[in-house]
Amino acid sequence: MSCELLVTKDLRSGYGRIPILFGIDLSIAEGEFVGILGHNGMGKSTLLRTLMGHIPATAGIVAFNGQDIGRASPAARARAGIGYVPQGRQIFPAMSVLDNLRVGAAHESQKNAKAIIEKVIEELPRLKPILTRTGGVLSGGEQQILALARCLCAEPKLILLDEPTEGIQPSIIEEMKDTLKALATARNLSILLVEQNLQFISDLASRVLVIKRGQLSGEIDPARLHDADLTGEFLPV
Repeated sequence: MSCELLVTKDLRSGYGRIPILFGIDLSIAEGEFVGILGHNGMGKSTLLRTLMGHIPATAGIVAFNGQDIGRASPAARARAGIGYVPQGRQIFPAMSVLDNLRVGAAHESQKNAKAIIEKVIEELPRLKPILTRTGGVLSGGEQQILALARCLCAEPKLILLDEPTEGIQPSIIEEMKDTLKALATARNLSILLVEQNLQFISDLASRVLVIKRGQLSGEIDPARLHDADLTGEFLPV
């Protein structure tokens, strides 16, 4: 039986004096793929940034792999096994694809980093022919794959994935879907996915949670995501 990898209790955060999250209770098991849906401005990205430590929690508990990480820095959380692929990708545009990957594996010795990067390139073969190209000249889809690959170079146990299909051509969306399925199985990855593409999230997630006004308000069966009533209530139209 899989055990809980990430647990939050009454998690609260915001920007300065503006509260955004109002008591998030969340649990993600080892190897579980969980989706988050909601209208814009409801706190989806804020939740991921708070879990990663980029936004400090103002109250509540964040536990990862049985350890309290609520006060840990983003770097400490990354070392513990949390990876983050932000909305907008945030790769290094002036650096080559290979150097972007080296940044992701910078915590390792040169020998170990080389082996880790080679493994990631095998898992994401689209990167092979573009290793010497700079990140800024890549297509949006190639940049998204690079951002995912850079995250994998830190060998996370949990990936926080924010709007990965935004601005990406349909062919690469399908490729990314297949890639995430394969990675989750091969690496026993847990993934927390914020996404607006209903087909993408329903094909990947085992559970889909709804966030409204900074609180998790319910859970939807992924198979029902295309119901008109649910779309009108929970999702942008």
